Parts: sequence; C-alpha cells; structure tokens
Amino acid sequence: MSVELLDTTRFHGFRVRRQIGGKTYQEYFSLKKDGKRLRGEARAKVKLAAEARDEALSRQQSKARDEAARTALFDKGGKVRGILFRMKTEKSGTRTPVFQIGIMSSKAGKIVNTTVSINLHGLAGAWNKAVDFYVEHKKISKRSPVYKKLLKAQPSKGQLDTMKRKSGAAKKSVAKKASAKKATKKKSVAMKRKANTSGKMKARKTKARAKRR
Repeated sequence: MSVELLDTTRFHGFRVRRQIGGKTYQEYFSLKKDGKRLRGEARAKVKLAAEARDEALSRQQSKARDEAARTALFDKGGKVRGILFRMKTEKSGTRTPVFQIGIMSSKAGKIVNTTVSINLHGLAGAWNKAVDFYVEHKKISKRSPVYKKLLKAQPSKGQLDTMKRKSGAAKKSVAKKASAKKATKKKSVAMKRKANTSGKMKARKTKARAKRR
C-alpha cells in the first residue's frame, strides 16, 4: 500500500503516490476541515477514500507492468526475444533445426542457455519445451495470458521448411565454393610443376650446348 500520513505545517492528511508506466500519480486527502483536524468517524472516512484510491491505482500499476512485460518479451515481428529458431551444425557436420534459448533468469539470477532439438521432439513438442524453460526462468505463470501468447508464437511448418531449404542451399553453395577453390589450387600446383619441369629442361639444354662449345 502506498498511503502515507503527512503531518506538516502546510498539510495534514494522507498522500497516495504510485509510479505507473513511468508517470507519477500523486493525490492528497486532507484531514482538516475549516482549519480543524478531523477525528473519529470523519477521519476514518477520509482514510478509506485514500485507501480505495490507492487500490485503484495499484490495479492500474499491475496492468501497466504486465503490459510492459509482454511488450519486452516480443519483438516488432512477434517473435519471442531470447528464443532463436535456427540450424545448428552438429559435430558430425550435419545441420539440424533447433530452438536455442539464451535469457537472463529471474530464477537463477544469471544468464541461462539451452537448446531443444526439433528433429527429436517435433516442431510443437520442441516449442513447448522451449517455452516451458523460458517461463520457468522468467517466472511467468502457465495460467497467465502471457504463457498462452508465447505458445501461439510458435514458428510454422512452412517457416521450418523454408529454413531447411535455405540451409541446404547454403551448404551446397559452400561445398561448390570449396570444390572450386580446391580445383583452382590443384591447377595452380600443376602449372607450377609444369613451369619447374620446363625450367629444368631448358637448363639442361643450355648446359648441353655449353659443353659442345
């Protein structure tokens, strides 16, 4: 509760003050009437009015905080901040789709990370696991509207297929460039060998002519 009793030479009464969305709300409830201090039932009524106003501001404050929290969780495109939808290169060299989570944990008080395999759990199953890890560390209730909104932010099957195609195309492009580089290097080595052989033959001929003289 943010109801404070003030008793100064300038004011005697209750002050209600709360911060809502970066703005300060401050209201005063006087305990004086006609220059005299209120007592008994009259004083109690003023106190109840101050507390009722504080309760109303408290609800607005909670609503503003929830809205700020929801806004902070999603980017402009509606994607969840802290959950990456990407292709991971395994030790074998195979690229697999995953959800990679990296967030500041309210539970642990530090940055936490984990990766959930889409191939292993399926798209929906992997997303649910990623979101459950996310809300656990962000201390978001599974009964809250925010949790439902997080579940709805799951990437689609079409987005998954597109990511796989792009990854495959990128892999082919890298392989093609590597092959071309290898071929160029091989050709360069062959040319050097040819040049060295030609140079040696030329040197032998020069030496032979010199002996005949």
